[in-house]
Amino acid sequence: MNLSTVRAPKRANEKKKRVGRGMGSGMGKTSTRGHKGQRSRSGSRMMRGFEGGQMPLHRRLPKRGFTNIFRKEFVIVNLERLVELGESTITPELLHKSGLIKGADDRVKILGDGELKSALTVKAHKFSKSAEEKITKAGGKAEVIQ
Repeated sequence: MNLSTVRAPKRANEKKKRVGRGMGSGMGKTSTRGHKGQRSRSGSRMMRGFEGGQMPLHRRLPKRGFTNIFRKEFVIVNLERLVELGESTITPELLHKSGLIKGADDRVKILGDGELKSALTVKAHKFSKSAEEKITKAGGKAEVIQ
């Protein structure tokens, strides 16, 4: 890319639509609103999702389920990612510093995708069965943080 190939984005140089500025503009008199009707009136605003009196989609569809207010969310990390770190003891703080998890306070769940060759001590909030088996099989420890 160089200066000779730089162009303005599409529609960047188009003039703003000025309505109600005389018949010559093509948008005079009714200001592109047509004649009469609810939408032509000033201050008219229909509710979001209004379909002209037809039963709106959000009311036609059935309600289902609920939101569990006690839900605990976990950030998922696979074993293969832990091996890439090259550390013997792995904690959520270390995962945060290395950029594997975004929040320092995030709950971490370790999944068993990948192979372990060396013994690791992994501290996390949750482990899958396969991950726990692989860690102990390699001679490491899976410690659960409360």
